[in-house]
This record gives sequence, structure tokens and C-alpha cells, in this order.
Amino acid sequence: MDTVDTLIVGAGVLGLACAARLARPGTSTLILEGEKLIGSHTSSRNSEVIHAGIYYAPGSLKAELCLEGRERLYAWCEQHAVPHRRIGKLLVAVEAAEIPKLEKLAENAAASNVDNLTPVSSARLAEMEPAVKGVAALLSPSTGIIDSHALMESLLAAAERQGAQLVLDTRIESMAQASDGWVVNVVSGGEAFSLKAARVINAGGLFAQQLAHRTEGLAPEHIPAIHWCQGRYFSYSGRSPFQHLIYPMPEANNAGLGVHATLDLGNQVRFGPDVRYLDGELDYHVDDALRMPFADAIVRYFPGLDTARLTPGYSGIRPKLSGPGEPAADFIIQTPAIHGLPGLVNLFGIESPGLTASLAIAERVAGAF
Repeated sequence: MDTVDTLIVGAGVLGLACAARLARPGTSTLILEGEKLIGSHTSSRNSEVIHAGIYYAPGSLKAELCLEGRERLYAWCEQHAVPHRRIGKLLVAVEAAEIPKLEKLAENAAASNVDNLTPVSSARLAEMEPAVKGVAALLSPSTGIIDSHALMESLLAAAERQGAQLVLDTRIESMAQASDGWVVNVVSGGEAFSLKAARVINAGGLFAQQLAHRTEGLAPEHIPAIHWCQGRYFSYSGRSPFQHLIYPMPEANNAGLGVHATLDLGNQVRFGPDVRYLDGELDYHVDDALRMPFADAIVRYFPGLDTARLTPGYSGIRPKLSGPGEPAADFIIQTPAIHGLPGLVNLFGIESPGLTASLAIAERVAGAF
């Protein structure tokens, strides 16, 4: 039976960040991924935004790790030549009734040590973004955009330089404790085999709970319910009308950040995501029938919208721990101190700002062993 020091389950941005942090010469690190490509789900199907840390409950893991993670991520991008831009974001109150919400966001950000938001008057907003309608705004200069695929490739390359190995198209059937670690039963390329790992990191994203249920000895109370939540995007053809990212006020309970406008590194605009809870099946379809509901949301802050330029883009699925109408749940970094099983860390509910926080989460994981 083959033996590895560290087994990481999942080759999304989180698993790859953990691999880059933990892989070291003289130790063995193995990354197992169920799909045929890295980052096939949440990590490659998002807004590709580096978040500033504005929305999350002060003192929460989301707030703390977003703030720490954004600085680590910007530094990583500079060091490893990952394409990114610190483009800045405008949070816009479209009408006077939304100004209290904008003020609450500013207060929440300050309580989370985000100290560089700048109030923007309606006149200044019109100068900065003539196409945007709003009575007030906040400028977040720390918000940026990133090439998520290039980031994942850089993390994988860093891990492989330290001896890590990646195996794709591989599923873990079950895990059980052994005297000196974990015995992991695997199916890869139709072939079943077992390996032993001194420590296991469950970074399975949408499928983390499935692996947890196949982990012998993990008590059910340590496996939180998961809610798959689809977010759909529409592309906007032609020249961008914006210089910054444009965000309306977030949805109730921060279920989503509203149908916002983001730019990619080619300066193309996309709008989204919306919020749609799924009933247990992955669904990445974006129906053109959503064009008008999207247009209704967008035109509130972008009255010059040309609906004909909207086309279905892509969608992603968030691994939420909160269901419809429930308050947003925090990340769970579940260590042996919590579940009592040595050598195992489970990562549950790593939705937005998971990409921003990935390097900071990897640091927490490293500290758990």
C-alpha cells in the first residue's frame, strides 16, 4: 500500500492553495481530483473578484480571512506573475431609500478593519462613472479582478516544484482511521486501490459533505447540511461602459451581492450572479429567458442598458451552508480539535470570498497539524 504524508482532496483553488502551502521537499503530497480538469466547479465559475472584506460579519472567518487573504493574494500575484488588476469597486445606492443600507455597509466594513472606503457623492459618481445612476456610493480601492485559471495554475506549479503530485479523474470511496493515519480507498481510471495518508485535507467544495459522509468515525453532527446555490451570469457585448466594478446593494441576509457589473482582464463586462437554490442536481445552464429579469435588475443602476447586447454567459454553484431565507453562514475549518479525529481537516461552506481568502485559509489549515 502506497503511503503519503499529505493527501488533499479537491483541486480547486482551495485544495491547490493548501498544496502550495504544505508541500515541502522530503515529504510527499498527493492531490486527488474527481474531475478531468482542475477547478472545474466553483473555482472557475465565479466573478473572479478579489474582495475587500466589506460584507461579512465582523469577527467571522469570512471577514478575517478575506482581509488577510486579499493581501496575501495580491502579493502572490505579483510574485508569480498572475494577471490581475486592482481596479476598485463602487457600491451604489440607486435611490435615497438605499442610503441607510450604504451607511450600514460602511459601518460593517469599518468594524471588520476595512479602513479605506471613500464616500462618493452623486456628482462625483457621475464624473467617475457617467453611465451609472445613483444618489451616493462608496469606493473600495482594494477590490480587484484576477485570472482564476492562471492563479490555480500558479498554485499547482508551486506545489509541484516542492514535489506534490496531482491525479485527476479520481474518486475516494471511503476513508477510515488507522494507527498511523488514514486508509483511503480510491477508484481512479476504473481501477480500485488503497493508500495510506498521515493527514487528509477535505477541500472537496460542492462535494465536501459527500466525502465527510464516507469518512468512518466522523460523527453526523460534524457534517453540516449543504445547499447548492446557482448563480448565473450574462455577458455584455461591445465596449465597456464602466471603469470600475459596479455593485448595487446586496440581497437580504447577504444571500447574494446583487446582480452586479464586473469586468474581466480583457475589459469585457458581465452581469451577475443571481441566486437560485438547486434541488440536488448540478445545473450550469443559463436560459436566455432570464434576459429580461436580468435587465430589470441592471437598468436600475445602468439606465442606458442595451438589452440586445445581453447574452447568456455561464453559471457557477456556491456550496452554501445556509438555505433560502436564512442568515449567511460562516466558513467552517473543521480541525481535529473540533471533530476529534487526528490528521483530518474538513473545509465546509467555502463560498465567496473563498477565492480571495484561499491563501489565508491554507495558512489556517497548515496550523491545524
